Amino acid sequence: MNKQPAKVLEPAELRRVLMHVQNIRHPIRNRTMVLLSFKAGLRACEIAGLSWPMILTSASKLGPTVNVSCHIAKQGRARRIPMHPDLAATLAILHAEAGFITEGPVICSERQCHMTARSVVNWFRDTYAQIGLDGCLSHSRRRTFITRSARLLAKTGGSLRDIQELAGHQALTRTERYIAGTVTHNASSLPSPELSRPTTTLNILNRRTRHER
Repeated sequence: MNKQPAKVLEPAELRRVLMHVQNIRHPIRNRTMVLLSFKAGLRACEIAGLSWPMILTSASKLGPTVNVSCHIAKQGRARRIPMHPDLAATLAILHAEAGFITEGPVICSERQCHMTARSVVNWFRDTYAQIGLDGCLSHSRRRTFITRSARLLAKTGGSLRDIQELAGHQALTRTERYIAGTVTHNASSLPSPELSRPTTTLNILNRRTRHER
């Protein structure tokens, strides 16, 4: 029996998730977890391990990127992800709630320490179940982020290599497997990796908000 791919959430479904998590304990932390997944494409282990120095500048202000260090990234593949405006706004509130600290976990457990990757996975699983989103699996978060990023980059001149860098994948073939919908049938609709420019991802994805709203 063929394994079904993880569901890619539509914008309306993501809004349902965000509305739901606002009405349970730790609403700002919850919203941050969701946005780190769907707007920055972080894995469960990266959400669990993310610390304030990875998103703050030397002046202790929120920076323009989420800097996933090799210490928390899968296979040690560090990367920089453009900070989505919705994520930046929510992180600013979370940072203020935490007392503008400069060290320690961004996402805290009930004991005010780093959550485990398993706890993050279980939290999303329970959230999907409570809302009744069928077909949502652990990979739904990153698959949604990667698919939507690929669709945007296909329209605005990016390449598949840009998506690979955002996702932190070692192989392009793995990135292709994550992409669903109108981009899946023709990965060549994205320019070849050799044509990408170093600044493409940052420049293009920083403009994505107006395409999403």
